[in-house]
Amino acid sequence: MSTNQVLKGVFLVGLGATSYGMLATFVKLAYQESFTTAEVTTAQFILGIIGVLIINSFQRIKNDNTLVKATKKNIFQLMLAGTSLGMTSVFYYLCVKYIDVSVAIVLLMQTVWMGVLLEMILDKKLPSLQKMIAVLIVLIGTILATNLFKNEISLDWRGLFWGILAAASFTTTMFTANRIALGISAAQRSFYMLLGGAVIVFFFALITQNTPFNFEIFFKWGIILALFGTIIPPLLLNAGFPLTGIGLGSIVSSLELPISVFMAFFLLNEEVNYIQWIGIALIVLAIIIMNLNFTKNI
Repeated sequence: MSTNQVLKGVFLVGLGATSYGMLATFVKLAYQESFTTAEVTTAQFILGIIGVLIINSFQRIKNDNTLVKATKKNIFQLMLAGTSLGMTSVFYYLCVKYIDVSVAIVLLMQTVWMGVLLEMILDKKLPSLQKMIAVLIVLIGTILATNLFKNEISLDWRGLFWGILAAASFTTTMFTANRIALGISAAQRSFYMLLGGAVIVFFFALITQNTPFNFEIFFKWGIILALFGTIIPPLLLNAGFPLTGIGLGSIVSSLELPISVFMAFFLLNEEVNYIQWIGIALIVLAIIIMNLNFTKNI
């Protein structure tokens, strides 16, 4: 693959990861205006589904209906995989409700060691020394990034609980999304996964929303949340990863972590000390170490 194609892939993946990194800060700002988790997730998924549906329609017209269409089996598998996407949004946004964004994103990054653990269970073999070292660095980085030793940050146990659940469901999403229905377009895959996620989000809204639904969320924050959470990132990442390869793509996508912390620092005025920055840097380093062999082949 040419250098220009790889650079294009790096740009697409980087932009997608940056979009994801901004998301939690926007959710926190919506909370400051008294919107609920149910309202935030519902608006994001409804507008996201509409947006991706429009993109699918344009693609069909552009390609004169020659695109490979999803089979019933594809649709079922993608919607089932999408339920974990819906759970990730719900769990992560609940996490952000109780703790700082700069800590919540670190908890979400626990997908690094969870992914290694899941891979070990599925493949029934021990991970390589390289991956074990990366996992150890992630755990050390997490202790520093959440400032557990100095305990200067108020860590609500509810935030920690939902954050770990978000990481677990996100790990499931990544594994399933990269293994099923790969023969159809990224827009179609995104659409059916969003439909599956919407089932979880709507069920969550029904059982938790005990006040009248505030439809202002659709106009104030819904469009931004849909763009940065359910439309732009999946399309860019699906387009960029084939050009970069899994290894380089994973390294570039780790931009989500520092971007999220920077957004929280500048827009939410969250305090992030130098020890936390060292922890964040260690987590990014671990992701690079874990994928180093892949990048040498590109």
